[in-house]
Amino acid sequence: QKLKRTAHPTDTSSLKTPLLLNSLSFFPRFRDFDSTLDAVTIIDFAGKVFVFAKKQETMSVFDAAIVNTELSKPTSIFGLRLWVVIGILLGSLIVIALFLLSLCLTSRRKNRKPRADFASAAVATPPISKEIKEIVPAPAEIQVDIGKMEHRVVFSDRVSSGESRGTASASETASYSGSGNVGPEVSHLGWGRWYTLRELEAATNGLCEENVIGEGGYGIVYRGVLTDGTKVAVKNLLNNRGQAEKEFKVEVEVIGRVRHKNLVRLLGYCVEGAYRMLVYDFVDNGNLEQWIHGDVGDVSPLTWDIRMNIILGMAKGLAYLHEGLEPKVVHRDIKSGNILLDRQWNAKVSDFGLAKLLGSDSSYVTTRVMGTFGYVAPEYACTGMLNEKSDIYSFGILIMEIITGRNPVDYSRPQGETNLVDWLKTMVGNRRSEEVVDPKIAEPPSSKALKRVLLVALRCVDPDANKRPKMGHIIHMLEAEDSLYRDERRTTRDHGSRDKQETAASESGESGSRHHQQKLR
Repeated sequence: QKLKRTAHPTDTSSLKTPLLLNSLSFFPRFRDFDSTLDAVTIIDFAGKVFVFAKKQETMSVFDAAIVNTELSKPTSIFGLRLWVVIGILLGSLIVIALFLLSLCLTSRRKNRKPRADFASAAVATPPISKEIKEIVPAPAEIQVDIGKMEHRVVFSDRVSSGESRGTASASETASYSGSGNVGPEVSHLGWGRWYTLRELEAATNGLCEENVIGEGGYGIVYRGVLTDGTKVAVKNLLNNRGQAEKEFKVEVEVIGRVRHKNLVRLLGYCVEGAYRMLVYDFVDNGNLEQWIHGDVGDVSPLTWDIRMNIILGMAKGLAYLHEGLEPKVVHRDIKSGNILLDRQWNAKVSDFGLAKLLGSDSSYVTTRVMGTFGYVAPEYACTGMLNEKSDIYSFGILIMEIITGRNPVDYSRPQGETNLVDWLKTMVGNRRSEEVVDPKIAEPPSSKALKRVLLVALRCVDPDANKRPKMGHIIHMLEAEDSLYRDERRTTRDHGSRDKQETAASESGESGSRHHQQKLR
């Protein structure tokens, strides 16, 4: 009866298979029941025929229900179900495996890339020459603005290698004889050459004291001769030792492209370890300081005309640095010792080792105060803010030094004459301008010419930096003064020659009349 209620004889879909199998196992007739049969089992029980499903399908349904029940049970991990925890673990393992795989692939690519670069460099890199080609920009790449008061030349950086002039020596390859971890280097601006420390030591006889031609607070200058016979001046910078190599090279390479007849040419530089050295053209007629303050006798060979020509040449060189370059160059150490003279007394501004660059978008640059005592502008000494007005102040001091033959600060003089600027202002204010001229000048200038030059000098040393004139305006004032002085001298010579002619004519007339009277007698 139980079986009859459980399943209809002919309805196999509604048959409770697990219940039937468990129930049949209690009947002796069915103890030999083969539960492993895969086929449909037909059972004859009490004259009834029952059709059961396959044993395998029945058991799989039963097992799936058990597994589903177990997986649905909550766990101790935040109350998550078991299947959720298993899914999280599997996902984490997959993510970790993918991460490790990506690391392996990345490391392999990095290891392969340097090898390929090294191989290509070994094949494509030509031998490097230490000689630097002089690059001449095409006419289309030069912008020239010429005005009455100022001029500007801006060089474009876009210069192709095919437009370079000159050839480098192919046989002379760059070799480094010092530290093994610093290789040869070539400037890309086309202005000079990179020197090794060994080359400069050989040129200066090991930087010996016998070759010293100048010394200051910023470095020592040595006379040297290169292997090709070129005479050079090598400056070993002291205060710039340890300066960042990149910063030093940027500044020197910009300054190195400067070309002007009143500026000493920078031939190259040396950066090796803590050494910072500059190589200049050698100018063999000394500097302005030696000719003004040195033992030159009672009469200086620097006449007033020569001194005015030196002042004008310095002004033109500084005007090129301030107004003819982009970025502009501030020298920041204008003094008589840095003005070299050639055999024709032409002034050449030297020593760019302390120069700073000032871009067009900057009105000043803040830097460590450097310069020579007596020449440094007061605002620069107080704040460290440097611009071209600082050079103009130093230039005004230098004009006073050239005119008077005195040092900017001289403690050996009386108390009121120690400071050159204060003393000169006092003398001009007391209308004693003629007394400030260097007594070693054989032929002093006219009062008008002297006053005009003193006016330029006093304007340059104005305490208010904004009131100081630009170098272009200074050149205009000096050239006007120079032409005025030449006109005065020409007028004086004309008057003198006319007087001589009249005197000669009168003398000849008197002698002629005496001769005529003798004839009459």
